[in-house]
Amino acid sequence: MSTMSTRTEKDFIGEKEIPAYAYYGIQTIRAVENFPITGVPVHRELITALAAVKKAAAITNMELKMLPRKIGDVIVMAAEEMMKGHHLDHFIVDSIQGGAGTSMNMNMNEILANRGLELLLQNKGDYFHCNPNNHVNMSQSTNDVIPTALRIAAYRLSETLLDTMKRLQDAFRKKEQEFNDVVKVGRTHLQDAVPIRLGQEFGAYARVIGRDIERLEFANRRLLTINLGATAVGTGLNAKPEYIVKVTEHLSDVTGLNLQTAEDLVDATQNTDAYLELSAALKVCAVSLSKICNDIRMMASGPRAGFNELRLPPRQPGSSIMPGKVNPVMAEVINQVSFQVMGNDHTICMACEAGQFELNVMGPVIAFNLLQSLKIMNNGIDVFTRYAVEEMEANRERCALIMKQSFSVITALNPHLGYDVAASIVKEAMKTGNTLQEIILERGLLTPEELEEILHPEQMTTPGIAGEHFLRNMERL
Repeated sequence: MSTMSTRTEKDFIGEKEIPAYAYYGIQTIRAVENFPITGVPVHRELITALAAVKKAAAITNMELKMLPRKIGDVIVMAAEEMMKGHHLDHFIVDSIQGGAGTSMNMNMNEILANRGLELLLQNKGDYFHCNPNNHVNMSQSTNDVIPTALRIAAYRLSETLLDTMKRLQDAFRKKEQEFNDVVKVGRTHLQDAVPIRLGQEFGAYARVIGRDIERLEFANRRLLTINLGATAVGTGLNAKPEYIVKVTEHLSDVTGLNLQTAEDLVDATQNTDAYLELSAALKVCAVSLSKICNDIRMMASGPRAGFNELRLPPRQPGSSIMPGKVNPVMAEVINQVSFQVMGNDHTICMACEAGQFELNVMGPVIAFNLLQSLKIMNNGIDVFTRYAVEEMEANRERCALIMKQSFSVITALNPHLGYDVAASIVKEAMKTGNTLQEIILERGLLTPEELEEILHPEQMTTPGIAGEHFLRNMERL
């Protein structure tokens, strides 16, 4: 039999026993009972952003003489504690919930009210002195505070992700320079193609990540436009016109962000395209990253039976049964992160479409997936950069050997020998095992000096140079 001390709280539905120590109240308990869905708590960044919204609202309501300063001051103090990460164990509602985020909003309102009561030296649950709805939620609705908090949380996580992506891009650029002199076999259709420099491949990786950064930066800017003050449907009912202007100014001061009130609050309350745009940018980046990791895993495959063109830093033993095996685990984890982000984007797409009339009630699942995507992409890219890209090395000897054994250089010789002659040389090489160079010299088709010039790494892998060389040969002929 439990001996835990409780207090009784009631709402218009009935009564509930609440642990006496708890800052949360009856509406939070109802949400916990109703939505035991994921077992995953609301993202910390969303909680602290919501606390910032409550602080700005309380400051504004006091400034407009709507909220008694005695009550407003303790709400502000409690909100500041939440912004610092205090009392998070009292924010107990599930990430996915019905009600468009009302449970999140009320969990915060109850925590701030009860902590405020404590600061006022009143008993928790004695809401006459500081009420979750009347005081903490004054001039607000779930429908404007939760979207505003989500935009702030997503923006902050996006800024962190952008910094991490820029470090990855820098790492790729350094490898572009480091590997610039490594000539290897290029591949199309997973078959030998013309030569390419390993540095050129990594330069391409740096550039696609650069475009991903640009897409994310563009989408991120839209998050700074908020609907705070819209209240329930965008009409601002129960909020003074002055409040709508001032609360955004105060929230900008509280967060340090250049927030702007939406030009049309009805539009901003109905539509969730800013989240969809951000998620789409994350999905495109995830596709780019997964493709890059597929390349890296293939180039590092082996060491004896694969390409073995890259050496990845060993991070952990690769098998419980095969001694000495090392796997490309950092690339593999990015593949899996990418798959999750792509799936999250599909969920966000469906949720954004599912709104009706003045509100999209699917906000919790949008928040759950969007914030997860931002978090896991940042964490994944961070370890991939540090533990794979920065420490990887080119297997120069292996690249040179494969290049020597490959028939791909025949393409560089094609303009000088003609397609039919070049094809006959490849056929003979396949039959005899001799190199292309040996056969060309044996037939007297080119001099050793001409071969050396045509097959020079820069000649074969730099756009324009091969064509210039071919024209010079034609002029001599």
